[in-house]
Amino acid sequence: MGRRCPWGWTLASRELKPPACAQESRMRVTTRRVLLLLGSVAALMVTLHLGQQVLECQQVLSERRHRLMRPENEELVMVDANHVEYRYSKDMPLIFIGGVPRSGTTLMRAMLDAHPEVRCGEETRIIPRVLAMRQAWSKSGREKMRLDEAGVTDQVLDAAMQAFILEVIAKHGEPARYLCNKDPFTLKSSVYLSRLFPNSKFLLMVRDGRASVHSMITRKVTIAGFDLNSYRDCLTKWNKAIEVMYSQCLEIGRARCLPVYYEQLVLHPEQSMQNIMRFLDISWSDSVLHHEELIGKPGGVSLSKIERSTDQVIKPVNMEALSKWIGHIPGDVLQDMAHIAPMLARLGYDPYANPPNYGHPDPLVVNNTHRVLKGDYKTPANLKGHLQVTQNTSSSH
Repeated sequence: MGRRCPWGWTLASRELKPPACAQESRMRVTTRRVLLLLGSVAALMVTLHLGQQVLECQQVLSERRHRLMRPENEELVMVDANHVEYRYSKDMPLIFIGGVPRSGTTLMRAMLDAHPEVRCGEETRIIPRVLAMRQAWSKSGREKMRLDEAGVTDQVLDAAMQAFILEVIAKHGEPARYLCNKDPFTLKSSVYLSRLFPNSKFLLMVRDGRASVHSMITRKVTIAGFDLNSYRDCLTKWNKAIEVMYSQCLEIGRARCLPVYYEQLVLHPEQSMQNIMRFLDISWSDSVLHHEELIGKPGGVSLSKIERSTDQVIKPVNMEALSKWIGHIPGDVLQDMAHIAPMLARLGYDPYANPPNYGHPDPLVVNNTHRVLKGDYKTPANLKGHLQVTQNTSSSH
């Protein structure tokens, strides 16, 4: 045999011939390449499969985190005494009642509360305060920058506000098909609330500012920023507050915000309530005209022992408080009324009419007023003790 070359060829003569071992070597190389190719393909398929699994897991985790961080998409479930289940969410038709204090907000909510499918309940007091804080954070550029930097964005805050407000409204009273909230100053944030709760509606109580202010002062209703020793100051503050609320009501639009004039509600309760129920898209019930008969009863009207208006709304709708302010406002304030409170004229009141002509009452209201003046109405037993104290310490205006 000839000498074996290092690359597998044999020199047996002057001719070079490929031996059988070289062919076997090439076959082994080809087999290895095929195996490597198959292995690469398999590894690629496994990698793709694992990648798909990772993406699916990330999606599931993201959805779970999304649900945890977006409680406004969840429903609150409550069950009443008859085991009827109610589900509440941000998309429900919430009702918000507001206005300047002493404008008939308590009467409005008591009349709605008398409806068998509606529950308003007492003032929460906390909702307007939280809304004011939220507004303050938005107005402060530095504070908003700090919150955004910390990840507390408007979206996060709005989700928290939705969840908090819905929780308070739903759980501070008995469940019902329709829920409403009555905190007077809440309607200073009605545009914001209309975005948080897209199907909500608003009832803005409007009353002659002279009557509202007289009621604040004589009944000693403490309101932040109002000087109860000055009609001029209180009327100025009334004008500013109602201007904000009325402007926001107009911005939302008449399809979602209805101004309700206290005087017309008192003089013509049936017509007024018919309009209100149509606006709210709630079926009519005669019980809304007799709220005083349902105070303290199951499914009826729940009243707070410490709210200033309680001793008034236990009575049937009457005219007793319509014109009590006449003769009590200082002369210099009356002379400057159009300048002090320009919203009076904008809302349709004559700033110089003293007394004003609010209209003629329905027979039902006339009868109710006679009953009230004679004391022909019943004070609920669970309120008697407290109301006796209230009546003894309040002005009889």
